[in-house]
Amino acid sequence: MAEYKLTTPLTDEDMDQLRAGDVVKLTGTIYTARDAAHKRLVDLLDKGEELPFDLKGSVVYYVGPSPAPPGRPIGSAGPTTSYRMDTYAPRLHSLGQKASIGKGKRNDAVKQALKDYKAVYFGATGGAGALLSMCIKEAKVIAFDELGPEAIRELTVEDFPLLVINDSHGGELYAVPDRKAAGVE
Repeated sequence: MAEYKLTTPLTDEDMDQLRAGDVVKLTGTIYTARDAAHKRLVDLLDKGEELPFDLKGSVVYYVGPSPAPPGRPIGSAGPTTSYRMDTYAPRLHSLGQKASIGKGKRNDAVKQALKDYKAVYFGATGGAGALLSMCIKEAKVIAFDELGPEAIRELTVEDFPLLVINDSHGGELYAVPDRKAAGVE
């Protein structure tokens, strides 16, 4: 297990160095999107329309944050279950998205897309949304405001703590039967 500090947008070189079990502190711009927003993104692509953000090198966080308390840019911002975006993820990766952040396992099509397009799936700690929100320095809705918490937001993060679950080489942290033997304990 290695530790990295990465800054968005992410590159193929960033992806090449990461392995399942690595810890990453991410700084820069990331985007939020859940089920409804992913469907709308794909609908825009199907119509040949422009997306609200550039997918090249992007990181998408599967989160529906709570309202911001006074003096904070965002409320609790814990990850949501990722498999609900599995239908859309391979297409977005094929267009340049480099990473997603969520919780739970991904399907085989997503894992293959990570290998095919040099991308990774990061896990964020579920149940720690209030703590994670402290790493979010700015937040603004950039698309689909009518979706409320599921609107697409542009977040500025600093040292956002992540764990590589699936890497671009086919490695998967959840598939390791003996974590100590794999060197991740």
